[in-house]
Amino acid sequence: MKLKPEMLTEFRRNQKAASPIVSTVILTGAIVVLLIGVIIYANNFLEQRMTEFEFNTVKQFMQTAALQMDDVAWIPGRVQTIRYASRTGSMVFLNDTLEYSIYVGGQLVCNYSTGILMFNVPVSKYSIQNNYYELVFPTSREPSFLYNSSSDPIGNVFVIEKMPMPDGNYIRVVLVPCIRIQNSTVGNQNHVRIFLPLLKSGENPRRSQSVTLSGRSVLVNVSNNTRTDNPADYYVTVAFKAAGFDNSFFNFRSTAELIPNVTEGSIIEVYVGEVVVSIGLHG
Repeated sequence: MKLKPEMLTEFRRNQKAASPIVSTVILTGAIVVLLIGVIIYANNFLEQRMTEFEFNTVKQFMQTAALQMDDVAWIPGRVQTIRYASRTGSMVFLNDTLEYSIYVGGQLVCNYSTGILMFNVPVSKYSIQNNYYELVFPTSREPSFLYNSSSDPIGNVFVIEKMPMPDGNYIRVVLVPCIRIQNSTVGNQNHVRIFLPLLKSGENPRRSQSVTLSGRSVLVNVSNNTRTDNPADYYVTVAFKAAGFDNSFFNFRSTAELIPNVTEGSIIEVYVGEVVVSIGLHG
């Protein structure tokens, strides 16, 4: 069938009439889809940056908690409350995670269990990479559970992302108590003083975003069983009591450390400060 000239003209006129409408609809739809994608990306980017900021702020919070723990541990009855702010993470206390054992003259003289404080952020909200580890405090030391200077800390703060873990997949900021050793001479007598804070679980009403540290008691264990100059007879070991929280988590350089500067006739004094940790106790 051959189209007449006037029919062809009418057909072309109809095509031109429909084309702008279709093009507008297609263009509008494409812009809407593009805007939705941009908004989703911007929201995700903003949320990730805010979570990263909160995470870095909690690093400073944990350093403050480590210093406060040192103050509270040796003064029974002293209480310190530290506050933090977070939208995505949660503060968790894990009781009886580590056990420290102290050996004098090759014999076990005492052992103590302690918990750890952790701030957990789900890796779906913020992540660096699996098996990431960063020692936050102290920054100038190799990670260890034993330090031998009066200026050294009594708690390590580190960041770790380790998966899988029994309690879930998180990137964590962790505060773990460690041992500080000080040497002094009284007359001709060498004294080796070992300081160890023990974190114990308290009330956890979670009425606010805060952690309260309360000094409960200080125990003293004195030993003079130093009848040998063999350094290998004086050491401290650490054992891991919670499933999944082994040395691949804590990254200590060793699970056994020698007690330095012990000589024959030295007196070894062990000071254990019990600190009760409550989450959100004071609003």
